[in-house]
Amino acid sequence: MSSQRLEARIPTDKMGQRLDAVLAELFSDYSRNRIQDWIRAGQVTLDGVAHKKPNFKVFGDESVVLLAEIEDEVSYQAQDIPIDVVYEDDDILVINKSAGLVVHPGAGNPDGTLLNALLFHYEAIREVPRAGIVHRLDKDTSGLMVVAKNVPAQTHLVEQLQEHDVERVYDAIVVGKMISGGTISKPIGRHPTDRKRMAVLTVGGKSATSHYRVLERFREHTRVRVKLETGRTHQIRVHMAYLGFPLIGDPVYGGRLRIPQQMMSEFADYLRGFKRQALHAGQLSLTHPRTGKTMKWKVSMPDDMLELIDILRDDMEDFQAMKHEDYMGYDEYDYDDGVEVEWVTDADIPQE
Repeated sequence: MSSQRLEARIPTDKMGQRLDAVLAELFSDYSRNRIQDWIRAGQVTLDGVAHKKPNFKVFGDESVVLLAEIEDEVSYQAQDIPIDVVYEDDDILVINKSAGLVVHPGAGNPDGTLLNALLFHYEAIREVPRAGIVHRLDKDTSGLMVVAKNVPAQTHLVEQLQEHDVERVYDAIVVGKMISGGTISKPIGRHPTDRKRMAVLTVGGKSATSHYRVLERFREHTRVRVKLETGRTHQIRVHMAYLGFPLIGDPVYGGRLRIPQQMMSEFADYLRGFKRQALHAGQLSLTHPRTGKTMKWKVSMPDDMLELIDILRDDMEDFQAMKHEDYMGYDEYDYDDGVEVEWVTDADIPQE
């Protein structure tokens, strides 16, 4: 447990305002929820008197003392697991997570996670709740994640995520021939009968919005780019499946494997053997918690997804060549390689 004594004087113009709201302004390095917990625990005094109700109305000009205590991540073991660090400074880490790496220990994954790796490579991060992890990627989703190296940075990053100010853009390969891009705004919540799954729910779900555009079409599949406006569990996987275009290899929402007619056997075998959702968090943009500057990172897709795209392209070319021979030079199949469409609903989404 690490602790810090924070002192301040409540401004006179705050008279009549809630104690938790005033302290959240005075000690902005900590979230309002955390401050509320400290108030309830009796760790806040006004003129030497403890107040345990977050909604207590202040009078103004009181002397406030806050004993800020942060629980260390002592229950988890530090493990020497490699981390691909894309960027690092005193406040944040940006990591390119590999597919197969679980982010946080849980049922079925007590260790061997990104959190265990962070505790090994950054000993001081033990003093930050959840070892600085502020958002997650599914086990078999690869790509960019930001991690806070201290509590103030964590607080600021969580606020950005809550305000939807962190930009996250994903590359995905879906089953089916998607005609055009668009936006899907459908609430997502826990599946009513299968607690391991998420689902689009008309009642009880949390709002979720995904913007998507078509990058490239293949015979029976489509490469898309998705920008998240919200960050619900399994959001892209659930939204794409709801639209009828589940991700290739998704073991939960993928449905039936689709092999294009007359596909070469080695190509078909690769498709059958692709056992993780074809999803990669390729772009991340945020406001630095200390400097206030906008920062952006990009990483290319991992080799397995790049090879999958090459196979689908080669299959397209082989099929076109075969049809060309069958029809003695007359090709009745229209093929437009690398189709790009604009974002269709959100004018503020940056173009590449």
